[in-house]
Amino acid sequence: MSSDRILHPQLRERIVSAEQAATLIQPGETVAMSGFTGSGYPKSVPLALAARIEQSHAAGTPFRIKVLTGASTAPELDGALAKADAISLRLPFQSDPDARKRINDGQLEYIDMHLSQVAQQTWFGIYGDIDTAIVEATAIREDGRLVPSTSVGNNKTWLDLARKVIIEVNQWQPAEIDGMHDIYYGTALPPQRKPIPLVKSDDRIGEPYLRCDPDKVVAVVLTDKPDRNSPFAPIDATSERIAGHFIEFLGHQVKHGLLPSNLLPLQSGVGNIPNAVLAGLGNSGLRGLHAFTEVIQDGMLDLLKSGVLASASCTGFALSPAASEEFKRGIRFYRERIILRTQEISNHPELVRRLGCIAMNGMIEVDLYGNVNSTHIMGSRIQNGIGGSGDFARNGYLSVFLSPSTARNGSISSLVPMVSHVDHTEHDVAVIVTERGLADLRGLSPKQRARALLDNCAHPDYRDQLEDYFDRACRESYGRHTPHLLPEALSWHQRWLDTGSMKAN
Repeated sequence: MSSDRILHPQLRERIVSAEQAATLIQPGETVAMSGFTGSGYPKSVPLALAARIEQSHAAGTPFRIKVLTGASTAPELDGALAKADAISLRLPFQSDPDARKRINDGQLEYIDMHLSQVAQQTWFGIYGDIDTAIVEATAIREDGRLVPSTSVGNNKTWLDLARKVIIEVNQWQPAEIDGMHDIYYGTALPPQRKPIPLVKSDDRIGEPYLRCDPDKVVAVVLTDKPDRNSPFAPIDATSERIAGHFIEFLGHQVKHGLLPSNLLPLQSGVGNIPNAVLAGLGNSGLRGLHAFTEVIQDGMLDLLKSGVLASASCTGFALSPAASEEFKRGIRFYRERIILRTQEISNHPELVRRLGCIAMNGMIEVDLYGNVNSTHIMGSRIQNGIGGSGDFARNGYLSVFLSPSTARNGSISSLVPMVSHVDHTEHDVAVIVTERGLADLRGLSPKQRARALLDNCAHPDYRDQLEDYFDRACRESYGRHTPHLLPEALSWHQRWLDTGSMKAN
């Protein structure tokens, strides 16, 4: 591997192997790493660190670290460290199966939190000092500033606060990505904060590089490894029906003057249903749309190519292998239309509110009154985390949650009497969409919301059970504003745990 991308003379002298860099991290450290949804994460040092920790454990010496990132990463980071029992605390988001198992087995402490809050809480000192930052870059400039790679996440904060820095310069990342980023250095802590001068979703308000004090850099590691790129499953009939209901709703809103003809800035979660929605937008006849979101996935690249989407602002990518290659081939085209920002800007609640984002996110379940659980299976087993959905749901102009009406081969209803865990309260949820239909909950009282969800979103296999519960709750509940039968409210979840199905006998 060549060191041609390292133009700072002092930092060229600090090139070492991943194994040598890993020796610079000590037990008990708080280590902040780059990465957001499988892009822009360090790929060599975490693997070397996991191997070192395994050797330490084999010798009977405890060795665990606290790990902070932007969001989820990949098997080379979360997976390797989890398998090595190397993590004592993890935040703010994860999606790795090994890490998830350890979390749910009670072996790994996990803080699931709004992604917009990570940087400021770190600055407040809530997680203690950042001992080491491990950040992937595409190149190092002559003045020591870093050309970021395919995600920015919390890297600005990690580089500012860490006592020592390890930089992975990844030559797999396209050099032409230089200029795509917008790193804003105008944030401050209260009471010195000033308004963020971003008026339109495609405004550039910062600089294209990450600042890094060369004196803090203790190692530079050369890599040539790809981002984790998982292929998306083909869009199925259920996802198409969900997307169809939502696209029809957007058309209705435009027709009646409730949304402009080019909508409002779009935020989209990751997965097959959001990709189906994006595909539907491509066929809707709408043009000149903009995105202000966390992640760009395959569907947004397609919309940019077709001209349906004029610009996209994000903090990272979540691309399939084919889309990743398309991005690299068309990098000059996309560099003019994609802006990669820091996570504290991409998810900033004030910006989401002021821009009027349309937030589209997935869910695990919703209850009769519109409370949404997006993180926990049966109330106690974490799936991934809340991520940025709360940043956008509470503050967006339109907060939409999309899901099939059933899960686990029909044994679970996505509409339940009471959710087993609340991530988004009824006050933050505007629209629910399943393949059965769409419920616009805005302007409705609790009982009216229940009626809309029952009529439009419930699966026929569960509608009678839900109707029976709701009717009896309206008659027998202690209060009639939000009627509940407390002994039964969570009985559906317990029935599934006991029998493998929420269906009543």
